[in-house]
Amino acid sequence: MNSGKVCFVGGGPGDPELLTLRAHRVISQADVIIYTGSLLDQGLFANARADAELHDSAGLHLEQLVELMVSGARSGKLVARVHSGDPSVFGAIHEQMVELERAGVPYEIIPGVCSAFAAAAVLGHELTVPEMAQTVILTRAEGRTPMPSGQRLRELADHRATLAIFLSATLIERVVEELSAGYGRETPVAVVANATQPGQRIVRGTLEDIAAKSTAAGIRAQAMILVGDTLDPAIKQRAGERKSRLYDPQFSHGFRKRASARAKEAGAQKPGEVTP
Repeated sequence: MNSGKVCFVGGGPGDPELLTLRAHRVISQADVIIYTGSLLDQGLFANARADAELHDSAGLHLEQLVELMVSGARSGKLVARVHSGDPSVFGAIHEQMVELERAGVPYEIIPGVCSAFAAAAVLGHELTVPEMAQTVILTRAEGRTPMPSGQRLRELADHRATLAIFLSATLIERVVEELSAGYGRETPVAVVANATQPGQRIVRGTLEDIAAKSTAAGIRAQAMILVGDTLDPAIKQRAGERKSRLYDPQFSHGFRKRASARAKEAGAQKPGEVTP
């Protein structure tokens, strides 16, 4: 019985140490590895088998890509289709899965570290700061792929959520134009190129000046744009204003009683008793 299959593997933001254990194992066992050479360094495949077939998908169209996966799986091979970041976010795997199902080829998805969260990590920011932003929107600027109604940047800006904008570094001027009315030109912005990789670059600014700064830095591709008040470095100096209720001593939940309740219980104890 044919035991071949395809694994859509999240390659993470680029640092090999940020591969998940499962992703590392699948890559090391794969007979065929198909990866996006324009986004992923071959260093991610240092642990691949010496006899594994490596194919750069950057120059392939969908039919050629599907043919490689289907023929490999039908031959009983393990095919690792490695995407940058997490395959489920702008990974274009929907159309690939449709074709694999049509061909009767089994597959699974192995999540990876999303580039938006890698960018937040290298910036040293939380994207969801209490009473400032409790919503994160993953999106992109409209380009050759049209945006559905209600999902253009100009419309999303009205929410004033934290925005993680993918695939839009070359459209930074348009991004600024569409967001400025909803956010205001003073809103903090960070552009992170090649997060976690040796060529990592970070540009900080506001909607007022980020386009000029990003262009001057020569950032034109493979960059994440993060927008919102949580990107302001100064908010750490006002940390007391933005504390989560999760660790508030007066906030109880299923694993912890509020401080006042614990004190009341302690006061009701008999001498020598210990609160469990």
